[in-house]
Amino acid sequence: MAEHPAYPVGLRLSGRRVVVLGGGQVAQRRLPALIAAGADITLVSPEATPSVEAMADAGEITWARRPYQDGDLAEAWYALIATSDPAANTAASAEADRHRVWCVRSDDADQATAWTPATGHSEGVTVAVLTTDARGRDPRHTAAIRDAVVEGLRDGTLVAPHHRTRAPGVALVGGGPGDPDLITVRGRRLLAAADVVIADRLGPRDLLAELPPHVEVIDAAKIPYGRYMAQEAINNALIEHAKQGKSVVRLKGGDPYVFGRGMEEVQALAEAGIPCTVVPGISSSISVPSAAGIPVTHRGVAHEFTVVSGHVAPDDERSLADWPSLAKLTGTLVVLMGVDKIGKIAETLVAHGKSPDTPVALVQEGTTAAQRRVDATLATVAEVVRAEEVKPPAVIVIGAVVNVGPSPAA
Repeated sequence: MAEHPAYPVGLRLSGRRVVVLGGGQVAQRRLPALIAAGADITLVSPEATPSVEAMADAGEITWARRPYQDGDLAEAWYALIATSDPAANTAASAEADRHRVWCVRSDDADQATAWTPATGHSEGVTVAVLTTDARGRDPRHTAAIRDAVVEGLRDGTLVAPHHRTRAPGVALVGGGPGDPDLITVRGRRLLAAADVVIADRLGPRDLLAELPPHVEVIDAAKIPYGRYMAQEAINNALIEHAKQGKSVVRLKGGDPYVFGRGMEEVQALAEAGIPCTVVPGISSSISVPSAAGIPVTHRGVAHEFTVVSGHVAPDDERSLADWPSLAKLTGTLVVLMGVDKIGKIAETLVAHGKSPDTPVALVQEGTTAAQRRVDATLATVAEVVRAEEVKPPAVIVIGAVVNVGPSPAA
């Protein structure tokens, strides 16, 4: 048997009996995929890891809490043998042969009738890699090949053309706080497949350089507005390109629904009958403080954090924030788009009871190569911003968590 390569096949196990012998680390790694395949799983093992036990408690598997017994593999379609008892493994393998059940053995691959490939997933595709020569099996090499293929599909460096017409539409993609590595896998994949990308100023610019030459990249800040408001013009551009049958990505900084006006675009597309996918992004309100060494919550220091827009001053009639209530909170206050209004914000918070000595950190260009952190207090922040020439985009963190981590100079 070792002279011949394994024959690759995809098993459809939905509703079919699968038996797993052993509740240790091997079972813990393999069970999620079997559950996802819809298999009717019976686990036979006296003990199990906490994670495997949780699967049984959730009803995802049936757990027979005993050692293997002859007859356990009857009526099974597939078996995974992974006990710590070599004699039990050998006996179960022999039973699998008698019942013609495809059997994987974690302790002796050469005695198995099936091997588990290194698998990975990209949208709509499962990649499974097997070593063809049983005598030269190298699981780490196989996994490395799997990872390279899946990563290439996800980031667009390995492109397989679609031979069926793609449905046109728009994807609102949250690009994260700025570092191109912090976009989601799905966001990067949609970006790689786009015909048109309409990008915000605060989106991860480095990702645009990776796009193929045929992709039309439109700077949202430079769309001719004419008689339209800026957002209306962007909405119209999304609709126009989608109606031309193109795959459009609206690349936004952070998350589309965190001060990103994403819902306005979704509503406009819905009214125009354009299908839209929303891909969440990592919000700068959490990620940028983290990148600067600031936890927005910390045990014994802050049990809540509040994110507020600072694009209008507290005394502006357009402001919807309840600043007097915000001043009374004991947790962390994260202010976005508030650099030019921070003086008035600090003054209002102090006026409504916040201590002037409350620590403040401003993190400019967070997660990028240009990131810098400037520390102050509510009493000094307005002057510090002027003296240090802090410019947008910057995330402002107000609260005791600013002093929890190592000092910025450390």
